Parts: sequence; C-alpha cells; structure tokens
Amino acid sequence: MNKVTKLQEYLFDLNGYLIIKNALNKKEIQSINKILDKLKKLKNNEWYGYAHGHNYGTKDGLNVQQIYEAGKPFQNLIDHPSWINHMMHFVGGKGTFDQHHGPVFIDENFANFRGPGEAIGIHSGHHEGLQRNHYRYQDGKFHCSQVNILLALNDIGPGDGGTVIIPSSHKSNIEHPEFQKNKMKQGKLTSAEMMTASKEIYLNAGDGLLFVDSLCHGSAKRTNNGERRIVVFRYGPSWGFFRHPYRPSKKLLSKLTKTQRKIVMPHEQVLTPSTL
Repeated sequence: MNKVTKLQEYLFDLNGYLIIKNALNKKEIQSINKILDKLKKLKNNEWYGYAHGHNYGTKDGLNVQQIYEAGKPFQNLIDHPSWINHMMHFVGGKGTFDQHHGPVFIDENFANFRGPGEAIGIHSGHHEGLQRNHYRYQDGKFHCSQVNILLALNDIGPGDGGTVIIPSSHKSNIEHPEFQKNKMKQGKLTSAEMMTASKEIYLNAGDGLLFVDSLCHGSAKRTNNGERRIVVFRYGPSWGFFRHPYRPSKKLLSKLTKTQRKIVMPHEQVLTPSTL
C-alpha cells in the first residue's frame, strides 16, 4: 500500500489537496468503464440493482449513488492500496475512539457523468464551520471529518469540466467575497473557474484528486463534446453515518472482506437484549 510521505503531509496541510498520479491502472479503468457504459443510460431516480440514478435538479449531470454496489471493480475501490493509507492518515484517530468500529467509514460513493454545458456550483469552505467536513491538525496528527478521492476515468483537460478548487480555503475563516454570486441560483450555473484564486485541476485517466471536503470546490462548465467520467468516495471517521438514506445491501456485505465491511458498515453489529 502507498505510504503517506512527509512532502504529501506538508502539501495536504498547505493546500488541502493532493494529486495521486496513476491511482488506477489501465485494466482497472477499463473494467470500471465497461460497467459505466451501461449505467450512463440511467435516469434520475432509476435503479440498477442497488445503485441509484440521482441528480440535484440542475445541470450537474448524472450521479450513480452506491456505486460500490455495481460490481467487483467498484468494491476494489473501498480499500484501494493507492489511497487507503492516505485516508486513514488524514482522517486520523488511530488508537482512539474515532477508530473504535473500524479504520474509516465511507458515507457516500458515486460515479458521475457530465456532458456539455453541465457543471456543479462552487460550494463548501472552512468558513462554514461544519462538523461533517472540518479540518484539524493537532499534536502532530490530522483529524479531518471527511476526505474525498475523486478518480478520473477519462482524461480531463481544458474544456472538459474539471474540478475547480480554491487552494488553502480549508483553513480560511472568511467567506470568499465572490462566493454567493457564484453559487447555483434558480437552476443556472455560474463559472466557479472565474473566481479569484481558483484553480481548475486537470487529470489523466487513472489519476486521483484527494482533498479535504472543507476545501472550497466545484467544477468548471464543460464546453467540449463528449462526457467527463469520475468516481468519488468520501471517507470519514468510523463513528460517522450516511449522508443520504442509502444503506449497503446484504448482498454486497456478503462479498466484502472483513476490513471492507468495517469501512462500508462499521455499525453492522447491533446489540439488542437478545444479544447481551
């Protein structure tokens, strides 16, 4: 498994994000895209087994929630060696109650398809002070409530609708003065990439963008033909719970390793009077 380097620690603390080159190999990308070729036909609120078509009612593309339900290639992402050590390191809590039920917890996971004219507005930021996505470094250790891995499944360059971040905004105590006018209003999107100090992230297929969720982020509007394909897994401490009302199926849990089950459903064991 890839270890977190001292330079990565520094850059993550400084900027709030890292790029993991070649997080997925060509075979993994091919296997994932083969399944996504079927899933892209889903519409909002349609199901593919236990995976669910979803969007936010704007031009943000199609999300397929619970993507780890869609087959082995996605199950392998749960504790993938390219980033699982990074998640445990940056979420933190080793040897404390934060890891009582397991090393980390995935509270949301989805694939996203985004075509011409589609984007998602700028959101998040440390100024919000939300517990769910806060950032903290104390006594030489990271304690982050949510750290994301965004995986590019095709090349994402200029015009492709890349993720836009504002570096170091995970520590800012002040809302960006341009934040409100660049949020989604009445179903219309403005350009996150036009905000002062923003940075559009370009990725090659297989690269991963790892970032703390309190980093102010969104996406550029796609202007090229074709589509952007990504997968996102969100990790937090094992005491956390699901953002959406989805739950992993018994079928999925039966296929996972012991470690994967603890990451997917750390509260699987429930004590009742009959088990006490």
